[in-house]
Amino acid sequence: MGKADKRERQKQNRAAANEAQLVALKRKRRNRSLRNLALLLLPVLAIFAWSQFRSNRSDSGQNTPKSSTTAKPVKKNTNQKAPVLTLDPTKKYTATMETTDGTMVIELDAKNAPIATNNFVSLSRQGFYDGLTFHRIVKDFVIQGGDPQGDGLGGPGYQVPGEVPTNNYELGSIAAAKTGADAPGLFGSQFFIVTGDQGVGLPNEYARFGKVSSGLDVALKIQDAPKDSNDKPKKPIYIVKISITESAV
Repeated sequence: MGKADKRERQKQNRAAANEAQLVALKRKRRNRSLRNLALLLLPVLAIFAWSQFRSNRSDSGQNTPKSSTTAKPVKKNTNQKAPVLTLDPTKKYTATMETTDGTMVIELDAKNAPIATNNFVSLSRQGFYDGLTFHRIVKDFVIQGGDPQGDGLGGPGYQVPGEVPTNNYELGSIAAAKTGADAPGLFGSQFFIVTGDQGVGLPNEYARFGKVSSGLDVALKIQDAPKDSNDKPKKPIYIVKISITESAV
């Protein structure tokens, strides 16, 4: 082999070595780029995985609030008999009314209106009001609910002679709703909460059995909801649940 051939072979070997070195350098740069990209994407993937985990917990009901904010109408027993008077005169009765617009706390007046209060407590404890709507709202007057038919004509199947007041009504008073043809104080399950001056000025014909002690802003919010020509909210406003508690006076 001549010197020329040897030099040519050396030249080819150097070219091949340079080419291999260049390929290795490109591979190293590509791997480094992929590694950097993975480091950039890792936090994003971690956040996405955590959000999916939280979403799955929520969908499975493990992260839902204790009190529902929605309700559905439930078929009620509208063929009942008037409840027996079972209130304890040594106890104080409070009703917590959860609605789809918020919660109101009502101090019930078992002392001055035992029959009306007993009726409201009995219906509440059996869940009669749960899922019913406020079917009538009149600004600066009253919000009215407790009708299983939702049109102002329904009731539990009976009426009781509730006690009428002698000193009118106050803002937040809760009283029994009745028709003009009914005797004073007579009612079944429908009630109203006074939300303005027109309600305060009602005659002493409606059994008053308590007053909103907390959450009156909820009643005022309900009265301002959009309504139709019959004073019925265009979007149903539900009573989710009424809970009764009793304590020593």
